[in-house]
Amino acid sequence: MVTYDDFAKLEIKIAKIMAAEKVENTEKLLKLSIKIGEETRTIVAGIAKSYAPEDLLGKKIVVLANLEPRIIKGIESKGMLLAASDNPVLLVPDKDVEDGTRVS
Repeated sequence: MVTYDDFAKLEIKIAKIMAAEKVENTEKLLKLSIKIGEETRTIVAGIAKSYAPEDLLGKKIVVLANLEPRIIKGIESKGMLLAASDNPVLLVPDKDVEDGTRVS
């Protein structure tokens, strides 16, 4: 169990995918350029078996924005997208919402 104070530390936000490409020498990883409000950053996500890069352009997704950066296959990933199940299904807003909007 986590406390509400622990949950409140998470910055869950809406992001827009601006670019996507496969990570070389991997089967599952995609490198995504995302826009969160005015900021653009890179994240690496294990969704390549479920999503083609070209199908992701312009899609709004939900991300954990304040996760400590991590180097994955030589790429600095600054966040994590949220998805459901082992066969990833992206969590997406059901109505248009500005990228950068905080999810609560």
